[in-house]
Amino acid sequence: MLTLLFDGIAYGMLLFVLAVGLAVTLGLMNFVNLAHGAFAMAGGYVTVLLMDRLGVPFLATLPLAFLAPAVAGAVMERLLYRPMYKRPHLDHVLFSIGLVFMAVAAMDWLVGSQQQIVKLPAWLQGRFEIAGVGIGKYRLFIVVLCLVLTAILQWVLGRTRFGSRLRASVDDPRVAAGLGIDVNTVFSVTFAVGSGLAGLGGALGAEVLGLDPSFPLKFMIYFLIVVSVGGTTTITGPLLAALLLGIADVFGKYYVPQLGAFVVYALMVLILYFRPQGLFGRAAVR
Repeated sequence: MLTLLFDGIAYGMLLFVLAVGLAVTLGLMNFVNLAHGAFAMAGGYVTVLLMDRLGVPFLATLPLAFLAPAVAGAVMERLLYRPMYKRPHLDHVLFSIGLVFMAVAAMDWLVGSQQQIVKLPAWLQGRFEIAGVGIGKYRLFIVVLCLVLTAILQWVLGRTRFGSRLRASVDDPRVAAGLGIDVNTVFSVTFAVGSGLAGLGGALGAEVLGLDPSFPLKFMIYFLIVVSVGGTTTITGPLLAALLLGIADVFGKYYVPQLGAFVVYALMVLILYFRPQGLFGRAAVR
């Protein structure tokens, strides 16, 4: 049972890194970006192609898996997303879902529809036991790396000048601009970082989740569940939601495999029934 618990925590941490960029863009920038999974897929393919075709070591591909989607996100934010900020949320959904289908078709044409295989280095393969608990080396690597990323992200948003400027830009862009804050640059950097985190999550998750052109469609619902259950006002909410869902998914598929992902959806419905605003969301003011 403890082995399953650890695997669930690792899966949850991976879901958090994949979804936290969406939590930032949706919660702080108020933009419903369903194309978030396309950036995650891009990061996964950067890692796979660099390893298979150029022989780049796995660890060396991870910064590039962050940078490539981050640069693409910055360019797309400036050219495509920025004109959509003031549009209704339905326009956000239709626009971004269109980008998802375009990304899926483009990747299928460029690389093919086959499942991609990530060849991990030998030191990340296999398991070891501590007090009878089987711990996968790669899953431990994911947990440690995700904890470091979470701490850095929490510090940046809560303790730095950039975090203060971002919150000010979200609360009232006109007043923030009047105080000398370059709101467009703040939003562009935020969107780029969120896209980069998605790409890093896609690179880390390629071995665990699998990678093919349908990746954004298969895991879109998981990103939305993490954000809706955790709320978008803090980083803590999506983190806790991702851990709960990861553990529930691993335990559910092990003990009641015939139900598939039903356990995750049931948990989501139960939480949102009692907390419609999410675990750490603010209640609506009437």
